[in-house]
Amino acid sequence: MSNTQQTFNAGKAHREGQAKGAQWVRSAKDTTHAVQESDSAQMVRENKDQDAGFLQQTGEQVMQMAHNAADAVKNAVGMGGGSSTNNPSGPHQA
Repeated sequence: MSNTQQTFNAGKAHREGQAKGAQWVRSAKDTTHAVQESDSAQMVRENKDQDAGFLQQTGEQVMQMAHNAADAVKNAVGMGGGSSTNNPSGPHQA
C-alpha cells in the first residue's frame, strides 16, 4: 500500500472515530437530560402531593378556628347552645 493510501486511510479512520465519539457524547447527554427531567418530574409530583396535604390540613384548622370563634361569640351574647338553660339571666329563671 502506498504512503498516500495509508495517510488517506488513517485520516478516514480518525474522522470516523471522531464522529462515533461525538455520537456517543450526544447519546450520553441525551440520556442524562432524560434522567434529570424524570427526576425533576418526580420531585414536582411529590411536592404537589405534600402541598395539597398541607393546604387541606391548614383549611381544616381554619374551619375549626372559625367554628370556635362563632361559638365564643354565641356564648358571649347568651345564644350558646346547652348552657343557656342554666343561665340565670335567661328566660328560664326559677
